[in-house]
Amino acid sequence: MTDWLKKLPENPEAAIEQSLAKLRILEEDHEEFLRQNLAALTGWAGYIQWRTHWRNACEGLANLITLTEYLAVRLIITLAIWPEACVLKQEFDLPSAEFEKIIQAEDRFRNQLLVDLVHESHFLERKKASHAEAQLIFCIDVRSEPFRRAIEAQGNYQTFGFAGFFGLPIRAKSWEKEEAFDSCPVLLKPCYEVHEEPVDKAALLVTRSVQRRSFWNAVKSYYPTLKYNFSTPFALVEMIGPWLGLQMLARTFTPKLYRDTLQKAMKAVVSKPATKVSLESINLSQQIDYCESALRMMGLTENFSLLIVMCGHGSETRNNAYATALDCGACGGNHGGFNAKTLVKMLNTAKVRSGLLDKGITIPGHTWFLAAEHNTTTDEVVIYDEKYPLSVSDLVAKLRKNLEKARVLNANARSSSLVAASNYPSSNANASRRSCDWSEVRPEWGLARNAAFVVGPRELTSQLKLEGRCFLHSYDWKHDGDAKFLSTILTAPMVVGQWINNQYLFSTWNNVAYGGGSKVTKNVIGKFGIMQGNASDLMHGLPLQSVYRSDEQAFHEPLRLLTVVYAPRERLTQLIERNPVLQKLFYNGWVHLVVIEPSENRAYQLHRDGQWELQQLNA
Repeated sequence: MTDWLKKLPENPEAAIEQSLAKLRILEEDHEEFLRQNLAALTGWAGYIQWRTHWRNACEGLANLITLTEYLAVRLIITLAIWPEACVLKQEFDLPSAEFEKIIQAEDRFRNQLLVDLVHESHFLERKKASHAEAQLIFCIDVRSEPFRRAIEAQGNYQTFGFAGFFGLPIRAKSWEKEEAFDSCPVLLKPCYEVHEEPVDKAALLVTRSVQRRSFWNAVKSYYPTLKYNFSTPFALVEMIGPWLGLQMLARTFTPKLYRDTLQKAMKAVVSKPATKVSLESINLSQQIDYCESALRMMGLTENFSLLIVMCGHGSETRNNAYATALDCGACGGNHGGFNAKTLVKMLNTAKVRSGLLDKGITIPGHTWFLAAEHNTTTDEVVIYDEKYPLSVSDLVAKLRKNLEKARVLNANARSSSLVAASNYPSSNANASRRSCDWSEVRPEWGLARNAAFVVGPRELTSQLKLEGRCFLHSYDWKHDGDAKFLSTILTAPMVVGQWINNQYLFSTWNNVAYGGGSKVTKNVIGKFGIMQGNASDLMHGLPLQSVYRSDEQAFHEPLRLLTVVYAPRERLTQLIERNPVLQKLFYNGWVHLVVIEPSENRAYQLHRDGQWELQQLNA
């Protein structure tokens, strides 16, 4: 064995071939045997693959190993400790009874949703929306759906659903952070870097703020440097251990007071000046194109309100290694407020509006756009302080009040599924406590129970109580003659939705193999992943607390994504025929596709053989 190891070639592919031969694996079984070796530790294999193909996500880190090299080393170790591995056989199939339960649950959900949507489609042409006081564009995230219902119930408001990065493939650099971050779906690579900068760069306040911010960021950087250094952690504990002990007591027994006090202190020490988004990296022609694409894709090309709000979203949690799973998936696991600010800056620019006019989109001169961000943990919506005209000041003040009412309404509805603390009298107070409590294992349910992706006008779903189970993307097929925008919706936002759906589905099916295990026993490894205890695969799914009420009772219902599109079948057929990604998703059964035919108001489901079948629905 020692001589054989010494003679192994340096080329990993050649080493794999020699190992397979020595293990006596039949040539026709090579692919399956290698697949099973990769599947044995899917977490580590997936991490290596990610680092190899997304180099810019690991800036400053060399790709020390490729997937081929990893596989070669694994086969060599297998040969050394288990020469009889040729008998390796694993069964990945779920029991047929489990599959049958899932299929039955999918059928029940699909039937009920389609009954409701088909019923609403009969009245779609009659539902001509009156001129709204304000229009609000939310992310398609399932958590936006109940909040949209809540704000619509407060007055004459019209809402739209659009992917939360607002169609902008940008790398964002906010004022508060030293490092820029990719604020677009991981399907895309950023094309531009957009910075947030002070409105008045020469002001004395700005100069002091910059100096204080630089000093504070330098101080903050010393702590992790000392903490993760090989020799300094023990000395660090001796120096600041007592102070950290006091901090721990405050965070444990008075989390909200601790957070509020810290925020006030930070504002006093490092005050943030008035800022604006700089669009220097995006030329005027590109700005016009992005604005046109966004407005046409969501179906907002006429009947503009006096006030229009672009609302991104993000979560607020403490001590949470899975925090990015609760933020905006369309923004790569970041908050969406920056993208909202960027698009709003473009749409409020006179030259951009002039360019849109040439493209057939007339935005009235009195219409004003504002950016906002929806906190999905507390349901608070922050409208960013912008200099808006006096003509919309009353509308903004009224909207703020109604957003607070919607917050209370939605928080009350959500609280029933979360265990409320008895010493917090209101749902708002309990939600606020969850957002700042570092011992909270379930600050919110995130996207649990997601099941469908609905593409169509808001009037199709506005009267339905969808219980936060549907991604809602606004779309009007009449304004998309070549199906260009529908193609974008199905190949970008829907694909991200399917990833999210799969993550929840597999984490619920088998949380040990495909999830993240319990948060209570997790360990963050190397600042890049999660392990259970001191030895496990790299856990690549969601934690138990994100999908289960208890160790035995699941909260998420594991269903494959159902996509419902309100558009002619012929357009979908042509679109799928020329798109391999959609063929894989629909023909392999990862996503169920149903079309509601506008001319018939009937539902047709696409089967895996590419044929459409009229759905016989049971009301």
